[in-house]
This record gives sequence, structure tokens and C-alpha cells, in this order.
Amino acid sequence: MGSIKKDKEFSTGLNTRVIHHKENFSEETGSIMPPIFPTSTFVHGNEGGFDYTRSGNPNFRILESVLSDLEECQFASVFSSGVAAITAIVSSLKSGDLILCEENLYGCTVRLFEQVFNRFGLKTQWIDFTKPDFQEVISNHKPAMIWIESPTNPLLKIIDIEGICHFSNKMQIPVVVDNTFATPILQRPLKLGATLSLTSTTKYINGHSDALGGAVCTESAIWKDKLNFAQKALGLNPSPFDCWLITRGIKTLPLRLERQINNASKIANQLAEDPAIKSVRYPFRSDHPQWELAQRQMSMGGAIVTATVNATQAQTYSFCKSLHYFKMAESLGGIESLVCHPATMTHASVSKETKLKIGITDSLIRFSVGCEDIGDLSADLNQALGKIS
Repeated sequence: MGSIKKDKEFSTGLNTRVIHHKENFSEETGSIMPPIFPTSTFVHGNEGGFDYTRSGNPNFRILESVLSDLEECQFASVFSSGVAAITAIVSSLKSGDLILCEENLYGCTVRLFEQVFNRFGLKTQWIDFTKPDFQEVISNHKPAMIWIESPTNPLLKIIDIEGICHFSNKMQIPVVVDNTFATPILQRPLKLGATLSLTSTTKYINGHSDALGGAVCTESAIWKDKLNFAQKALGLNPSPFDCWLITRGIKTLPLRLERQINNASKIANQLAEDPAIKSVRYPFRSDHPQWELAQRQMSMGGAIVTATVNATQAQTYSFCKSLHYFKMAESLGGIESLVCHPATMTHASVSKETKLKIGITDSLIRFSVGCEDIGDLSADLNQALGKIS
């Protein structure tokens, strides 16, 4: 595996930009690290233009500056969680609007659309965006918005972002891409034509499993205004402390991610060779259904590996619990390795029929590969796989 690609457009490299960011609000003190501003309100008429933390805080602005630089875009807006970021986007729509969604989305996204937003008249249609007829489907439905993930959670489907955006932009349909699994290090949806790039900063951006956050990046000033309004009007703002933690975490993102990806590619190959494993899904393995697209669209394969075990649900669950370094837990993207059973965890709120239809079976597991020594992770997998019978 090579080093993470650097962009020739910038005079400074990626690692330098995430460490030496534009704003830190510490010019008067000379503080190397940005301070925390744990205040709810501000004196009227201050130079920064702040009034109340629900509508803005220096720690928000610092993080937004780093994220927009990393994503290479004009605007970023931060929120209290990935779900809050989703809510901010959807709040711009109106009753009767249709969102055309990739059928495999994060379980909490599905729950929001199906169990919350639909009560306010918002409609959703679920399709497989890997099929070549997506243009016809978009033309027939004429949605108010298109919502995709790539890679998807947990099946790691790779969606043709550029192809969808090229067609949708002609029809002036905004496209939202959840870029949480890839991060701007591996994939930049806005450069591929997306209107909004959504990220749960809880995951790789922060990278230490100790803060919640979400962010939306865009080149559109109109969308930036909509997102800022939602942050203020709906109370979707993050805490200054969480923003400070995420800003700290992002400084090591390229280093962490490179180690995680190197480990993940080796874990994927190890699992593929074990008879206890029925199948493995990893974007940069040549047996991935969208491998060629992944090679074009992403700079590296990411640090998530999905596998199907030759076992019952009880045996699969027991396998997950018998792992030592891969802790069985929700979330992903931290420095520690995790294993997840999507059918009963991240996608528990999705109906059994839908899960079976799209391929989330009781034998499916998802690995978030961390920064540990690969020898320890490999040995941990071997001891747990040896117990499957």
C-alpha cells in the first residue's frame, strides 16, 4: 500500500494542513493549540460577530475551517452528531417532497426517514443505485433530493457518485453523499459533483471514540445559509468541547487512516482464505463487485471489512464475543478495532424483510479495523475463527 495521495493544488501537504489550520483564535496569547470557548453567550458587538453559542462559537468556526480545507470546498457546517447533520439537511425540504435513497444506508438514517420524517409528509423511495437503470429511475420519480452512501454501511457497495451527479445536476436535483466511511482523505464527493458531503465526525474525523459530531460540506452559499439556519432554529449545534476534541483528532487523521487501511487490507485477505468465512467484501479486493469503480473513485480501500460467516446467528454472535482486540460495539473509525453484528446492532431498526432483501443476514459481520499491531489482530481472528463449529 502506498502513501495517502496529496493534492497538487495546494502548496502545503495534507498532513501539514490538518495540523496548521487557518483559524485558532489564539493570536493574542500565542497558544499553539486552539482554546476551548465554553460559553453560552457573548457580549453584543464583538469583533467575531458571535452572539449565542446555539448560532455560532469560535470552536465551531475553527473546526469548520479545518473541514472545508480538508474537503477543498468553500463552506462547512458542524452539528452535534451525524444524525443532527441529516436532520439539518432534511429540514430544508417540505411535506410531499420525495427523497430517492440508495437501499443500503446507515440504519439510523433509515429510521429517521421511515419513522420520523415520513410523519411530516416526507416521502422516501429506496433503490439499488449500483444498477445501470438509475437514470431512468431518477427521470421517472423526479425526486426533490437524492441520498446515497459510498461505500455503504454495512455492505460496502460502491456507488457511482460522478455518474449520478452528472445526470442529477442537469435536472437540478441536489445529491447528498454520506462520506463517513471514506472521509475526504480517500474520496471527495463535491469534486465528483455532489451538492452536499455529509460526515459523521464521530467516526474517523475524530478517531478516538470520545466525542459526537456531524458535518456537512458544500460549495453552495445557499445551502450554507440553510444549514446555519437549521443549526440555530432546531438547536442542532455541537458543544464547544466536542468541537475541540474533533479538531484535535483531525490532526492525526492521515496518519491513523493510513495505518488502519494497511491493517484492513491484510485482514480482508486473511478472512478470505479462512474456510469459516463464506465471503468477504472490501472495496480494493478484485473480487468486490464494484472493484473497478472503487479504484477510480477512491484513493485507497478504506478501513472497514465486511464478511459473512459460515455459521448460524448464535455462532456468529459467539464468534464476535470471543474476539479480544475487536470489541463488539457500535460505531467505527476509532484507533481501536471493533466488530459489529449489523442485523441486531446498527440496522436493528430496519425490518427483517428489508434486511434480507438487501443482504444484511444474521451471519454478516462488520469489522472496523484500528491501529493495533497487525500480528495481534491476526492472531485474535485466528483464535476466534477456530472456535466456529
